[in-house]
Formats: sequence, C-alpha cells, structure tokens
Amino acid sequence: MAAETIMSVTYGLDVQPHDDPYIQVAEHGVEGFSIAAVPGTFLVDAIPALKYVPEWCPGASFKRKAREWKRSTISMIETPFAAAKKIIADGTSPHSMVCSHLRQIDGRDPEQEEVVKHAAGTMYAGKSINTLSALASCILGLLERPEVMKKAQEELDRVIKPGHLPEFEDQDSLHYITAIAMEALRWRAIVPIGIPHLVTVEDEYKGYRIPAGSIVIANSWAMLHHEKTYPDPFTFNPDRFMKDGKLNSAVRDPAHACWGFGRRICPGRYLAYSSIWITLASMLAVFDIEKATDKDGNVIELTHEYFPALISVPRPYECSIKPRSKEAEKLIRTSAMPELNRLL
Repeated sequence: MAAETIMSVTYGLDVQPHDDPYIQVAEHGVEGFSIAAVPGTFLVDAIPALKYVPEWCPGASFKRKAREWKRSTISMIETPFAAAKKIIADGTSPHSMVCSHLRQIDGRDPEQEEVVKHAAGTMYAGKSINTLSALASCILGLLERPEVMKKAQEELDRVIKPGHLPEFEDQDSLHYITAIAMEALRWRAIVPIGIPHLVTVEDEYKGYRIPAGSIVIANSWAMLHHEKTYPDPFTFNPDRFMKDGKLNSAVRDPAHACWGFGRRICPGRYLAYSSIWITLASMLAVFDIEKATDKDGNVIELTHEYFPALISVPRPYECSIKPRSKEAEKLIRTSAMPELNRLL
C-alpha cells in the first residue's frame, strides 16, 4: 500500500499486487542507503584514508558494497522514470509529479529533466519506507495495548456513518486516531539517529564550541523519549496526547523531532503523515487486530525486533487481522473493488 501510493503520486504507475518490478528495484536502491547512512557502520567513516585501499584487501568490503549499491540506486532512479516517460508519450499517464513537471519543461531543458528525475527517485526512499515503519510499529503497539484499539474503534463508530470508511474530512472529529498516529511516530522513532548535518559556520551550544566543518548528528530518539516531555516514554500510550476527549496542545507534537531538522527536514512529511493517519483510521474502522496463536491455541508473543539500519523497521511478525463484522467485510471488499458497488 505504501509503495503503491508513492509510485502513483510520483510516476503515475500502476503496481502489481505481488513482486512488482518497480517496487523491487526501489527496495534494492533504498537498502544500501539505509545501511550506509548509519554513522560508524564502516571503518572508513572514522578513517577516511581507507578509501584508497584496493577493494581486494581485507577490510575493504565497503568498496564492493558501494559499487553494488550504486548500481541499485541508479536503477531505482532510471527504471520508473523511463516507464513514466513512456506512458506520458503514449498519452495514457494520469496526473503525477513527473508528468506535471515534464509537461512544464516540454523537452526544452535536459538539465531540468535530470533534476525532475532525481527528485522523483528520492521520493520512494523518503516516504514509502517511513510510512511502513510507522504503521508496522503502531500495530505492534496496538497488539500490546488492545484497550487502545477498542477506544479508537468506539470513536470511529461514533463519528463515521455506517457503510462508510473514514475520510480526511473526519479528521477534526477523530482526535484519538490522531493521538494514535502521533504516538506511533514518537514511540518507535522512524529515524532514531538523524541524518548527519555539516556545520558551515562556527557555533556554540550551552557553552560548547562547535567548529565550522563539524558533523552534527541529532539524537531524535532521545528527544522523543525524554521523560520530562513524555512521561513513561517506553509505553505505547496515545492518551498522553489527550485531555478531556480532545488533543492536548500542551503536550509537544512528535513532529518536532521525527521528520528531521533544518533545511534537510523531510519534504514528504505531510504526505507521509496523511498516509499514516488515513490508513490507521481505515484499518481500525473495519478490522480487529490481535496477537496470533499457534496450532495449540497458545498466544505467540511479540519479540519487538528491528532491522539495524538508519530507518527503524520491525522485523516481520505474526498477528491476526480479521473483519469486525459481516458489514465490515462487505465494506472492505467493495472499497477494494469499486465496481462491485454498482452491483451490490
């Protein structure tokens, strides 16, 4: 779902339900960045002179990986862009970011076309995996706190008309869903250690001198787990953002730290947040989510293991996702296949 959204918005491309080639190319392209961007992953980060060591030498595996990841990154940028250009030329492209900008250029400026291509190439990495991380972590939190899910469903049943899914117009009335989305972004930070920034001019922070040319890494995880700002920070608790049935503006929004900082703050944060919010609202409106059981009926407990990378994504886990009712099942099917609406 997350990948399909960004492929559609960026390139106007339809994706296959399973093993889509564009998504596979993009996943390979993101993998290298997510691993290499973690400070200290490779010794060359601390000893830059190692970049001159031949790649056949022991300890120079980073060079082989870099070459492979470069190929994957180029494919991530080139493959969907070429497909988007083809459907634009054929006149079959829906509205998309690439289509809109290429029509403005109209082939007159190859340099600008390169800018469009590379901007589009970064959108999958910047949005899709962030959405996946937040949603997967949120479901983990809901599995550990089933009372939170019940409270959210009570709000949804009160606000949403029978036979309808939540819409963005309902957002002002769904305070608890918003609180869940905020807690999902705080509880398991998407990017626990921020992307490194270069200090261009000398600075000072609380008496500490920061020379120009220094690398500064923001500790997003610490900001989002500060006990004075968020009491009991390791518990998944959307109620921390609520007061008297509404959002509590006195509690700091996790957006201050979860999307990055400064000029390099995530440009797709609004799209990502909207995707997270509407997906959570829709899922909780029609599904019950519970811990899975084995063949003997024993509950399969969650391990809460995450992949070690720049972007924090849970390792695959089992759970049970079932429609809340026959009416919910019908709504799921008709929303997945709109043409059935005309027949039922």
